[in-house]
Amino acid sequence: MRVAVFTGSRPGPESHRAAAAALGADLVAAGVGVVYGGGHVGLMGTVADAALAAGGEVVGVIPQHLVDDELAHPGLPRLDVVGSMHERKARMTELADAFVALPGAAGTLEELFEAWTWGMLGLHAKPVALLDVDGFWQPLLAQLRRMADDGYLEQRRLDALGVVGDAAGLLAFVEGYEHPPRKWAAR
Repeated sequence: MRVAVFTGSRPGPESHRAAAAALGADLVAAGVGVVYGGGHVGLMGTVADAALAAGGEVVGVIPQHLVDDELAHPGLPRLDVVGSMHERKARMTELADAFVALPGAAGTLEELFEAWTWGMLGLHAKPVALLDVDGFWQPLLAQLRRMADDGYLEQRRLDALGVVGDAAGLLAFVEGYEHPPRKWAAR
């Protein structure tokens, strides 16, 4: 099993770095591989370094333009270099059995929402979760609840988005996950 980790290219506060390191190490301890954006910087580098230090499988997926910018992690046993950000997300989806978003910025949100939306559209049936460090995702969850309350987002879709506190919670969520039926289906 592999989990795709979406997270920031900046380090953030110490509590976020500690949570990222714990996630990487704890996934490896549970026999789970990590798929991530392939960089050595920020929280993404922290997750990769912790997983590598624990002896785990770590697969980086990075577009060539970020390799050219010298952002690729030099210590990865496997680094898939792709042509674009679109190809990166498709490759990560192909390699992963589940997705988790740690704190991050616009890129993290974009990856999270694409993975979640692809599940709604029936392009995959893989679990998607938020690792809620220090309540980081609570404002987003409030907005998503508003979307559901106003009828833009089906409650069952919101209920299918996991909110977890650590690797154990993530793995329990994945183990019990039941994918809702796809949003659109031919009649």
